[in-house]
Amino acid sequence: MIRIRHLLIAASLLTALTSTAADPMATAYDYDQCNGSLMPYPVPENRIELPDSLTPVFINHVGRHGARFPSSPNSAYNMALALGRADSLGTITPLGRKLRGLIDYVMETSHNRWGALDSLGMAEQRGIASRMFLNFHLLFNDGVVNAISSYAPRCVMSMYEFTHQLDRLNNHVEIVTSAGRQNSPLMRPFDLDQEYIDWRKNGAWHSVYASYLKETAPIAALARVLGTAYPLEDDADRLVLDEYKILAGMAAMGHHVDISPYFTIEEYNAIWSCFNLGQYLQRTSSTLSTVPSEITSKLLLDLITTADEAVKGRGVATVCLRFGHAETLMPLLSQLHLPGCYYMTNYFDTVAQHWRDFHVVPMASNLQLVITRSTKGRYYMLTLLNEQPVTLIPGDDRTILPYTEARDYMLHCLPLHLQI
Repeated sequence: MIRIRHLLIAASLLTALTSTAADPMATAYDYDQCNGSLMPYPVPENRIELPDSLTPVFINHVGRHGARFPSSPNSAYNMALALGRADSLGTITPLGRKLRGLIDYVMETSHNRWGALDSLGMAEQRGIASRMFLNFHLLFNDGVVNAISSYAPRCVMSMYEFTHQLDRLNNHVEIVTSAGRQNSPLMRPFDLDQEYIDWRKNGAWHSVYASYLKETAPIAALARVLGTAYPLEDDADRLVLDEYKILAGMAAMGHHVDISPYFTIEEYNAIWSCFNLGQYLQRTSSTLSTVPSEITSKLLLDLITTADEAVKGRGVATVCLRFGHAETLMPLLSQLHLPGCYYMTNYFDTVAQHWRDFHVVPMASNLQLVITRSTKGRYYMLTLLNEQPVTLIPGDDRTILPYTEARDYMLHCLPLHLQI
């Protein structure tokens, strides 16, 4: 009996080791990181300090709206239907009843506010504005701030929270704001570019994503809430994704939920990787297509031309603010090939190790291009991603570049017909 027990233990260990070895692409991010692009903004710990020889003269800022209520009731509705069915069949678990209560809270709290900026999102924008003011206060001494936003209310409110905070800090600054569909070519190109619209609808990414989701989604998580006897449908993998979206979005609502009873950390990494891959395939350049990132070419050209005007002394504004969506920033950052924002592979199970939505576009994510002038009259550009210095040119470890070099690189990122 002892020999048999030892053999069983050895077999169990071998199975565990084999299982681990069979998935070398598995990630080990924590629960907060695995909330992905639904994660609240990570506040930077350090201030930006320029060399004494450089003085800021202009900032281009492209930001995502802040934390918000869930963008739609779809996931909550789908999961509520499944839980209701489990209840009627008598298979629902105590944890399922708890999740049902959580969904009721989401539905009630978000009623008439789906996708709206919440108090946390407002605070995120005020915080970014305050740090911009502290880091580059010279630009706000009788300066001019020009701000535009998407027509989406959460973006409009993000713009107003940001600019209102600047005005509180220095009411001598002149602020001009604009919101509406006239800004869609820059802030919502994903609505206008027909080639991209066709790609989203019929592109090759669908089969890649569906296959990965089917293979990777942790269906076992459903049994914890629906019960082991619940008759799962063929689309159970998408139902797990709905459960993920509900739980991952709670922190952005300012509501902390312990996710570990619903998903083990390994399962949460797995379902996050599915959500992450979907964004990567639809919103960035990949070996399948470069169309998703090229939709932001007009926005990139606008960043170049406004910086040019500032360098030439022809620009009126000292700060240009733009407020859009994750779907605005993901392609832009991919087009620029910023570190961690651009990844090319034919092995899509490796994406989660190299392109992580929580690094690229947490709530209120932003790109800041800071133009500075040296004491000798030369211009330089500092690149900030989520208020952290990053390199602009691949293979070049400088975060501050001569503006001519930065400009040449950004022009090189544009399609040929838009290069100036």
